[in-house]
Amino acid sequence: MIALSLAEIAEVVGGQTHDIPDPSVQVTGPVVRDSREVEHGSLFVAFVGERVDGHDYAATVVEAGAAAVLASRPVGVPAIVVADVQSALGALARHVVLKLGATLVALTGSAGKTSTKDLVAQVLRRKAPTVFTPGSLNNEIGLPLTALSATEETRFLVLEMGARGIGHIRYLTELTPPKIGLVLNVGTAHIGEFGGREQIAQAKGELVEALPPASDGGVAVLNADDPLVRAMASRTKARVILFGESGEADVRAENVTLTDAGQPAFRLHTPSGASDVTMRLYGEHHVSNALAAAAVAHELGMSVDEIATALSEAGSLSRWRMEVTERPDGVTVVNDAYNANPESMRAALRALAAMGKGRRTWAVLGRMAELGDESLAEHDAVGRLAVRLNVGKLVAVGGREASWLQLGAYNEGSWGEESVHVSDAQAAVDLLRSQLRPGDVVLVKASRSVGLESVAQALLDSGIEGEVAAR
Repeated sequence: MIALSLAEIAEVVGGQTHDIPDPSVQVTGPVVRDSREVEHGSLFVAFVGERVDGHDYAATVVEAGAAAVLASRPVGVPAIVVADVQSALGALARHVVLKLGATLVALTGSAGKTSTKDLVAQVLRRKAPTVFTPGSLNNEIGLPLTALSATEETRFLVLEMGARGIGHIRYLTELTPPKIGLVLNVGTAHIGEFGGREQIAQAKGELVEALPPASDGGVAVLNADDPLVRAMASRTKARVILFGESGEADVRAENVTLTDAGQPAFRLHTPSGASDVTMRLYGEHHVSNALAAAAVAHELGMSVDEIATALSEAGSLSRWRMEVTERPDGVTVVNDAYNANPESMRAALRALAAMGKGRRTWAVLGRMAELGDESLAEHDAVGRLAVRLNVGKLVAVGGREASWLQLGAYNEGSWGEESVHVSDAQAAVDLLRSQLRPGDVVLVKASRSVGLESVAQALLDSGIEGEVAAR
């Protein structure tokens, strides 16, 4: 964080100082909520959770070097006491962002937010120091903590914004006002909570409504291939830039192909020229993500060749998102178990089909959460798609929703042993260990709550054990 005195922070957040001998002492380290992350000069934010009360760690963090604690009650060590810690954290983030003067890029969408955020960050940091959201910390706590990690050297701040209802993104944009707003898509993720795609579009569009007008440099980067996103152009005063495969897109892809390994290649076109891209990431769905990143980078002054090179060299920065690992015996494990919705499931299955040409493929899938009344139809459709893509074997893991996946495959024509329903992750592991052959490709994917990353890890551990045994 940029250096601020405790007195300044107390004024910004409307707090009272307690047990602070010298209010001129500066916070020079990171702002953290985890006591294990405290460094010299940190500000520790004491949240009260369901199981842990951060106030209980106040003495420990100060002893470890924290300058003070942001708390909701006095804690016997240097503290700034406020009525609401979360609101205070947001106020501090807004103050720092406005004082910093960095270009703030915010993005949202139903699918692909984290992968696209990682691409945007990897491209922009070739131009100037860039701070970006780690993983998927895109809510009212994670977002301000990310913003507060920026320093005087930061030129670009890339923030992922998530929403579970109307007004959520509007609140986040008030904490961290963006100059460039990127909307990727409107899908069915969390549709059970929102109530419909139109409501999701209403929520996601709050980002472009928050942008400054074009005369003040505001830019809305919108997906030309998604009608609900493209319609958001009428909701903003910012200049609109379109990306996609549509001929009307300002930044577009042509001649899209997949390598034998399932990695996308295409000709990138921008208003200033064209260049070829071959990505290290897996799956054709990353083309749209790459175009979104390219549109942002172009607006910030990067040449098409610089952008193409950066996209071609970018990797996966966030765990369990199309993580591809090959075991010593040639089995390839694709760990995409961080989360799942119908759009990302379809994209992952298509990537599996592309990667598995000439090889036996496995799709180990679990439930997609928060789909509401759409759940049965969406799980059925994913099961059917696995059959249409000629996936060698579908392993549906878990309860009711998993049975719908398997039923969809069965109704599409998977009548033999091509699809199976197992009770839990361990049953899936046992099945795979007994039937996997060298050269097979295994995709593992479900909503985060299912925890199927344990299946991927067990398969990788099995590969290591197998190599040791062979020796």
